[in-house]
Amino acid sequence: MTASWLDTPSGAGWPTAEGTETNPFVRYRRLLWSWYRWVDAGLSDDDFVAVTRALDDSVKEVAGTGFVTTPARRVDSLGPGPHTPVFAKDETGNVGGSHKARHLMGLLLHLAVDAVADDVRLAISSCGNAALGAATVARAAGRPIDVFIPTWADPKVVSALDRLEATIHVCERRAGESGDPCMLRFQEAVAGGALPFGVQATENRWTLDGGRTIGWELADQLGAEGADHVLVQVGGGALLTSCAIGLLEGAALGPLERAPRVWAVQAEQCAPFERAWSQMPPAASVNERLSLAEQRAEQLMTPWPDPSSAATGILDDVTYDWLGVARALLLTGGSSVVASEVDIESANQRVHAAGYNSDHTGSAGYAGLLAAVREGAISPTDTAAVLITGIRR
Repeated sequence: MTASWLDTPSGAGWPTAEGTETNPFVRYRRLLWSWYRWVDAGLSDDDFVAVTRALDDSVKEVAGTGFVTTPARRVDSLGPGPHTPVFAKDETGNVGGSHKARHLMGLLLHLAVDAVADDVRLAISSCGNAALGAATVARAAGRPIDVFIPTWADPKVVSALDRLEATIHVCERRAGESGDPCMLRFQEAVAGGALPFGVQATENRWTLDGGRTIGWELADQLGAEGADHVLVQVGGGALLTSCAIGLLEGAALGPLERAPRVWAVQAEQCAPFERAWSQMPPAASVNERLSLAEQRAEQLMTPWPDPSSAATGILDDVTYDWLGVARALLLTGGSSVVASEVDIESANQRVHAAGYNSDHTGSAGYAGLLAAVREGAISPTDTAAVLITGIRR
């Protein structure tokens, strides 16, 4: 297993169709690496469930909701063709208003497996949904967290972080410094003993474990009918990577006859993954191609200058987990698409009209579908699924 990927645990099993459990971390626990590490340590399944439910109860006290299966349905008004509704999975009602807390609850379970002391500081570099998700679950678990944010962070997010009792560090660029100052300060904190508690698998691969629950849910919700394509917005890349792993496992172990083709969606004014993908070296196999790409990482994955988009949550100047995204696309036969700002605005308007309270980032996957259909990369008669991931604040 590599930094930006998780293999399936040996002996993993899909839950029975007749199960009524709505907490994904309980329902799909026998697919979670945290559960396997727990059992391998000689602890019981009952105790894992008890720990998970106790953490979830604490999350409910802080956030007003715990972790439950998020809704999905076919939406006629979002269809790119007259007879092809889009299958939309809505993450806006998730803990913290986005999918991010799924990753971070997954990390909490690994901290429980490792019996990490409650006073060990957690750290994250983020000024949006990831920071809010991390601060929410950290508060629920009674763990201290340092959040490294830029000078231009949204005051609403900063106020929410303050209410969650996160320790906020505003990061200004230092003279002669290159790279994201928030990420640099975060990495300094980790070097000083803090635990990485974010959504970049390059910093902590276990962040993909909880994120896979979204892919498993989507596989169950699509069922044997499946979908031709799934389009996922990409900033750092962990959402697409973990969702794709879950879909591949849904095809290998669960209800899907085959995994859908997974597409990475970026904004035209911030598309570092698309640039790297277009230059991926050819090779005879997926592993060989990824190995060659990793060897050329310094040339392929370079910072995007002056990122800009209404979809602010996918403006990472580098796609941290780009190799995981590339692996997902290669394994499923998918590809990459760039959405224009017109696509991003149109998608958000249509998603709102369909009843979803999403921000532009949350509807960016659907913007990618509009772009791919317009460009002829996806047929308007193909079936497609999208993730609506972030609430409008």
